[in-house]
Amino acid sequence: MMKKIAIGGDHAGYEYKQTIIKQLQEAGLEVKDFGPYSDGSVDYPDHVHPLATAVEAGEFDFGILICGSGNGVAITANKHQGIRAALCWNEELAALARSHNDANVLAIPARFIPFETASKMVDIFLQTAFEGGRHATRVNKIACG
Repeated sequence: MMKKIAIGGDHAGYEYKQTIIKQLQEAGLEVKDFGPYSDGSVDYPDHVHPLATAVEAGEFDFGILICGSGNGVAITANKHQGIRAALCWNEELAALARSHNDANVLAIPARFIPFETASKMVDIFLQTAFEGGRHATRVNKIACG
C-alpha cells in the first residue's frame, strides 16, 4: 500500500519542501502540499493546522513540516491531540522519534541543518517502524483527556 504524506511549513522551509516533495514522489509516495506555495512571508499556523487535522483524521500516514527553526510548526502541530510532532536535526533523532515515540509528524529546521541531512531524515523517519512494547505504554499516556 502506498504511503500518503502531507507536507507543509512556512516561507523559510519553502525551498527544502519543494525538493523533498520531488524526493517523495520519485520514491513512489503520494504527497499533498499544504503550502506555502512560494517563499513569500506567511503565518505557519495557516498551513500547519490543516495538515495536522488531515494527519489526525487518518487521511495521511505521516506529515512533514519545514520552517526556519522547526519550533513553530512543531508547537502548532502538537496542539492537536492525535499528533506527535518531533523536531529533529539529525538522523538518529528522526529514527528515535519513530521507533520510541511513534511520531507521526517530522519537523525540520531548514535554517539550521543542510539539505542533505533533511533529506536523509525524511527517508529514515518514513522507513522506521514504531517498536511498541514499553514505548507504547508511554506513548499511550501522552494525550490529555
